[in-house]
Amino acid sequence: MTLDYKNIKLHYTISGKGDTVVLLHGFLETIAMWKDLEPEFARTHQVICIDLLGHGQTESLGYVHTMNDMADAVLAVLKHLKIKRAKVVGHSMGGYVALALAEQQPQLFEGLCLMNSTFEADSEERKVLRSRANEMATTNFENLVRMSFANLFAPESRVSFKVEYEWALDIALKTSLQGYMSANEGMKLRPNRFNVLKSLNAHRLIIAGKKDALIDRDKLVSQLTNTDIDYTELSEGHMSHIENKSELTYFLLHFIEK
Repeated sequence: MTLDYKNIKLHYTISGKGDTVVLLHGFLETIAMWKDLEPEFARTHQVICIDLLGHGQTESLGYVHTMNDMADAVLAVLKHLKIKRAKVVGHSMGGYVALALAEQQPQLFEGLCLMNSTFEADSEERKVLRSRANEMATTNFENLVRMSFANLFAPESRVSFKVEYEWALDIALKTSLQGYMSANEGMKLRPNRFNVLKSLNAHRLIIAGKKDALIDRDKLVSQLTNTDIDYTELSEGHMSHIENKSELTYFLLHFIEK
């Protein structure tokens, strides 16, 4: 389905009936990443999957998509569907978008799961890397995406999940140059939203991969001390929906049914 939004097409899908679960994909991904999880959730819930700005079948608005811009687009879909309350699962960049939405619309949330994601802002080093990546993107986009994508998996996962890895890489390579650059700029600008997560009156869960090179797990865990935010660790890398699919399915089902 598509929604006309600020002169672009916003793409989303709906399946199942019941309380609402919203699934937000990550950078260089589309709603296709949820293909195995969505049917599981749709047995008991209404599941809404949204292609974020510049990804999948949703077009770009400009060359900077802040996390607030993406959250506004998500909210437009939810308002169109008259959704008042939902549990939201955000993978990686989708988690940043979910936090931006929680800051704007805390009353919307029955639950929030940051999956292979964080409330932290980019470090200065990461901001420099994003700027360099955007410079490189204009001349060597395919190699850049291949290199960026490889870092998302634990090294052995690239071998043991070769078919799934190639499938997800193919989707990543179809991301437009504008979609890549605008999301990268937006992630670079995002603030630390720990206080948003901590104060949210909803069930909160963080799922991390032990071999995830993108998340500083030690720092993350230390900040969760003395909070009521749930934390779960899986054995592999950043792409838990591929690398730890069965365990992830178990924990997410528990999250949405709680």
